Amino acid sequence: MLVIKTKTFSQLTTQELYSLLQLRSEVFVVEQDCVYQDIDGKDQKALHILGYNNDILVAYTRIFKPGDYFDKASIGRVVVAKNKRQFKYGNAIMEASIKAIKTYFNESTIKISAQCYLKRFYNNLGFKEVGAEYLEDNIPHIAMIKNN
Repeated sequence: MLVIKTKTFSQLTTQELYSLLQLRSEVFVVEQDCVYQDIDGKDQKALHILGYNNDILVAYTRIFKPGDYFDKASIGRVVVAKNKRQFKYGNAIMEASIKAIKTYFNESTIKISAQCYLKRFYNNLGFKEVGAEYLEDNIPHIAMIKNN
């Protein structure tokens, strides 16, 4: 089971911040072999959605209100620990993130920049591709929108 916490940047403890940066680095830098600037100055504007299993951070996203990242509300840095992906925590953290956008921002249209290999995952959550594929940090991505 995934226990969800939603926090602003200033509400994060140093341990929570360390854990989320460690998880993002494990997956986006090491596992995906992608050198990029993860600490991008946007975490301070984001709401952080943290998913815990047995008090260990195993899933995470950050969400933004319209205008703070894209023109629409958005979800980014979607990540699940490699050894926990079989438990569908990706679905759980995304559903919590979609709900948080509605609760905290009163928004129902969400834009994401999705890695192309995850299109079906996001389609199953109600996102639809818009526009052409593009490279972001040398990884194929596509913009996707969800309207509720």
